[in-house]
Amino acid sequence: MVAFTINGKRANAEAAPDTPLLWVIREHLKLTGTKFGCGAGLCGACTVHVDGVAVRSCQVMASDVAGKSVRTIEGLSPDSSHPLQKAWIAEQVPQCGYCQSGQIMKAAELLANNPKPSRSDIVAHMDGNICRCGTYNRIIAAVQRASQEA
Repeated sequence: MVAFTINGKRANAEAAPDTPLLWVIREHLKLTGTKFGCGAGLCGACTVHVDGVAVRSCQVMASDVAGKSVRTIEGLSPDSSHPLQKAWIAEQVPQCGYCQSGQIMKAAELLANNPKPSRSDIVAHMDGNICRCGTYNRIIAAVQRASQEA
């Protein structure tokens, strides 16, 4: 059993210590906004925050989050009113939408640490989160918009 906080609520998951956090989130806690992309930590679709740091949840073991705070896309805003979520819609970022929760969570980490990033800051920070549809320019525009509205 692993005890931690997820989206501000205490959680206990009956999972083996070496179970990837991704599967604890999706299968044990039934929070399906975090997506399985590659399972190798290469694409970023499964990005969540652990104690405020964006991590690839497919590469973090359940035992690694014991006593820590995890935030998923569901915990970013209870009503999708986070500036990034609004900017994502305004800039028409999603196409297939599969990578979007990971992209938004990675961008949220950036804005938490750098509220007014330059375009080059955004590109550097978001590097490694893959969008198979290629909406990178829209992602950058959405992060820029959110930084102006926050």
